[in-house]
Amino acid sequence: QVQLVESGGGLVQPGGSLRLSCAASGTIFSIYTMGWYRQAPGKARELVASITSGDTTKYLVSVKGRFTISRDNAKRTVYLQMNSLKPEDTAVYYCNLNYENWGQGTQVTVSS
Repeated sequence: QVQLVESGGGLVQPGGSLRLSCAASGTIFSIYTMGWYRQAPGKARELVASITSGDTTKYLVSVKGRFTISRDNAKRTVYLQMNSLKPEDTAVYYCNLNYENWGQGTQVTVSS
């Protein structure tokens, strides 16, 4: 059974940084594409960033240059480094494995 456990969310001021982590278990981690999605209140869930097994990355246009996705296959963990955070980045962030499996989500709030 696949389990994804996110951590690292919280409250941060505009311009600040956070690093999200997602630890996977119950599956072969290294062969799958991993993604970070987010959902703000009243809005649809959107893909923020993804990373393939070959480390090819994709980003939502609005986060490009500010967010960085990375993975450590030995630790079965994917990360999302978020810099220069803006109030519009406020959302619940979800980890995804292979477009099928979801974590429970972690809240990110950007506010002064």
